[in-house]
Amino acid sequence: MTAKKTFDLNAEHHRINRNSWLRASVMGANDGIVSVSSLMLGFIASNADNHTIVLAGLAGLVAGAMSMAAGEYVSVQSQKDTEQADLAQEAQELERNYEYELQELAAIYTDRGLSPALAEQVAKELMEKDALGAHARDELGLHEISRARPLQAALSSAAAFSIGAGMPLVSALLLPQAWLFSGVIAITLLALVILGSLAAWTGGASIVRGASRVLIWGALAMAATSLIGHFFGISV
Repeated sequence: MTAKKTFDLNAEHHRINRNSWLRASVMGANDGIVSVSSLMLGFIASNADNHTIVLAGLAGLVAGAMSMAAGEYVSVQSQKDTEQADLAQEAQELERNYEYELQELAAIYTDRGLSPALAEQVAKELMEKDALGAHARDELGLHEISRARPLQAALSSAAAFSIGAGMPLVSALLLPQAWLFSGVIAITLLALVILGSLAAWTGGASIVRGASRVLIWGALAMAATSLIGHFFGISV
């Protein structure tokens, strides 16, 4: 007699489980590196003194981290509010017309390839266990791993922004004035390559493509701000 196999549903670890914090972290770190280094390069190109450059970078770090946290929290909270509203609406529909909701779920499974009889049986058994959960997953497309987490997104983005922005800021504190422009550029480009590579590796994508796209856009942003500082003597 063969023993019945038992499966550990948590045994496999998929990269999609990281989506909730990876997107916010990568965006925050990239924004921190690019915006603060670009801000500082604009001041350097306008021949500002070292104290002003560092102060501008520090102000950019604090303001940017708070802005990223607030922006992520508000946007992801809006997504969460929409999810909760849809769940509340679905709960009401289940109370009002359970049989219709059963047929609706069965139709979804039929469209996915099950026979009508099997689809109805599956829908019935799933709804007996957790009717709202079944409709949340299969009708609304809401899964636990993709649910909106506003606080997590806000903290991830703000922390990543601060780390990213800290790299060009530290280089400005350590380098002499004569090497500041080229030093900030070199540190920033290196940070972008590391960020793009780590993000691609974490997400299972091509490291070369991941590093390249981050590097190109970051270099364009720095070049644009440096030109503004050089020609107009100001920084944006």
